Amino acid sequence: MLIDELRKRRTEALKARDMLTKEVLNVAIGEIDTLAARHKRDATDEDCLGVIRKLVKANEETRAMSTDDTQRATLTREIEVLNALLPAQLGVADVVAMLAPVRDALRAAGNDGQATGIAMKHLKASGAAVDGKVVSQAVRDVRA
Repeated sequence: MLIDELRKRRTEALKARDMLTKEVLNVAIGEIDTLAARHKRDATDEDCLGVIRKLVKANEETRAMSTDDTQRATLTREIEVLNALLPAQLGVADVVAMLAPVRDALRAAGNDGQATGIAMKHLKASGAAVDGKVVSQAVRDVRA
């Protein structure tokens, strides 16, 4: 399970005296444990990935608004640590290739929003890790 991997990496970071990595992982583990307690069940890998994505997004937003170079550098490093825990995201060309089975449905959709919904449903069913912006661009490419 991913939570076990996070705990293992936290221990490794502590032994290596990498305090930034240790603290970032502590925050992630705390958020995951809180989510699990709130739902009164063990955290799934999908729960873990959701928490990590949320933390990355929050750090990116904070970094975008920060004017302090030191804080921006720290946030960039935190984002790198968290992104290393996420599965690799597919690019636009990869998503276009995965959408080949539903190409006719995408072109027949009334607008890009409906087509994106069809694409997301297909991609989630196949278990692909994709970013919504990448899917939107891929849908526009297929419909063009």
